[in-house]
Parts: sequence; C-alpha cells; structure tokens
Amino acid sequence: MGLDETTQKPHDRLSSYLAGDMERVNGLIRTRMASEHAPRIPEVTAHLVEAGGKRLRPMLTLAAARMCGYGGDHHIRLAATVEFIHTATLLHDDVVDASAQRRGRPTANLLWDNKSSVLVGDYLFSRSFQLMVETGSLRVLDILSNASATIAEGEVLQLSAAQDLRTDEATYLKVVRGKTAALFSAATEVGGVIAGAAEDQVRALFTYGDALGIAFQIVDDLLDYGGSSATIGKNTGDDFRERKLTLPVIKAVAAASPEEMAFWRRVIEKGDQRDGDLDHAMQILNHHGSMTAARDEAIGWAVKAKSALSFLPAHELRDMLADLADFVVTRIR
Repeated sequence: MGLDETTQKPHDRLSSYLAGDMERVNGLIRTRMASEHAPRIPEVTAHLVEAGGKRLRPMLTLAAARMCGYGGDHHIRLAATVEFIHTATLLHDDVVDASAQRRGRPTANLLWDNKSSVLVGDYLFSRSFQLMVETGSLRVLDILSNASATIAEGEVLQLSAAQDLRTDEATYLKVVRGKTAALFSAATEVGGVIAGAAEDQVRALFTYGDALGIAFQIVDDLLDYGGSSATIGKNTGDDFRERKLTLPVIKAVAAASPEEMAFWRRVIEKGDQRDGDLDHAMQILNHHGSMTAARDEAIGWAVKAKSALSFLPAHELRDMLADLADFVVTRIR
C-alpha cells in the first residue's frame, strides 16, 4: 500500500500527480538521447539519467504549465529540455570537481573518462536547444538560453572565488544564482510563458523558482557538513575536501579568530588537509553558529518562494509547490 497524502513527500506527490506527463517526458528523453553514430552517448547519458534522480526541475516546468491552465504539449518538450540542461551541467561539474560519486553511484567521468563526459554534456546541450526551438517561442528560447549562459557564468565565478577567503556572501549568492537557481527559475518561468499566463504570474513563477533554488543549494551546502551520503548523493565532506567556500564556511571565516583564520588558510587556501581537519572545521562552524545562521537563511528563501505562490491561481499543484518549499529546508532540521 502506498503512502497517503499526509505522509508522502511533496516531490513524490508531484510525481504522482504529473505521472502521465512525466512518462511522456521520459520517453522523449530516451528518444532524443539516442545517437545512431556514437553509441557511447546513450551509454553515458543513460548512466546518469536512469540513476534515480527526482526529476525535480522538469516537474517544476510541468507543474507551472498545468497550474496556469496549459492544454498543449510543448510543456513536455520544455521539461525534457530542462532535464537535458541539468544533466549536461552535472556531467561537466563532475569533471571540473573530479567527483567520484553522483546520486550514490560512480560518476560518468570515473566509469568512462573526462573527454566522454565533456563531449556527451555538449551533445545534451545541443539536444536541449533543438527541443526548445521546437516550441516556436522566442521568449522561451530567450529564457532558457540565458539560463544556460548564467549557469556557465556561475561555474566560472565559482572557480575564481574558490579557495579565496575574501569571498563574501554576496559573491556566494551570485554563484548560487548561477549554478543552481538559474535553472530552477527558468524551469518554472517557461511553464508559465508557454501557458500564456499573465505577466504577474510569470514573474511570480520566476521568483518562486529563484528562491527555491537558493534554499535548495544552501541546504545542500549544510548537508555536506552533517548529512548522510545516502541523503545528499555524494560523500559527506566533499565540499570541504574540494576547498569550496560555501555559506557556512564564509560565515565562520568572517567571525574567525587569528588561530581559526590560520586553520582556514591552511585547509582552504593551501589545501594542506590532515586527519581530523573536517571534524575541527565542523567544531568551528558550530562554535560561531554558522550552521544555524545559514539554515535560517535557507528558511527565509523558502518563505519567499511560498509567498510568491500567492499570485498564482488556486490549484492542487500550488499547494504541492508550497509544501515542496517547506520540505527543502526540513532536510536540515
């Protein structure tokens, strides 16, 4: 017997509600990730696409379109587009970060090689543009192409901000808006646009996706210092080992004593990490209340996401999206 609505997680309820549409999206993804001449493309893509991800971003597109009364089929193409963009960025990210685990499984770059991951990612970006063009909407093309550029920009900004203890919260937010929130907000916004929703509703959908994406990333950053690998789909402490300046660390660095600053310089700037350093970093984060402060910010963004939904028509899906914003931050309570 399945879980009832009171115990089912919001993304599971979304998945159940949108099951028919998602089946069509998955069929389209399988068709478009095929390649007649390069069998490695579907091999690499299937490894990640079929790895059991929640498909949250394409579901946001479907939910936004359905909530705004859309009755056509372009939302299927747009949802597949969003998933292809997301998958392409994951393939590229794992190469950049030299990651060994994604969604609890070995990464494509580990199973194949970096060249395959980069080139298959490029292929998926190309497929995504083919799909979005098929909608015939220049505005949709503008939103998703801008999002793709913003994602790349955010990743490059993260490279320059990484290992630099001068990186502040404003820069962190720019990185997060690029690497994570840009695709969330584009996913929801294009759903409203393709449905012909009123401008205030389209803006509300953008705001919801933007705020949800920021909350989502802050929570991921927090879980890296306290979640299980089963929860976050990667190894706990990966961000620390990769010397990433995430929000909890930025807050701790801003409040650091001279002794603590020397520690951060050694482990983050110089990369001289030793046994016990992760535990010591977590002690510093807790000492300054950095984890709690970052958690409060995540909750604030979730509240902003829920507030934006008030501009949208009353609908079961609107309630699910509100619950989703709450759920994103309950993972760290």
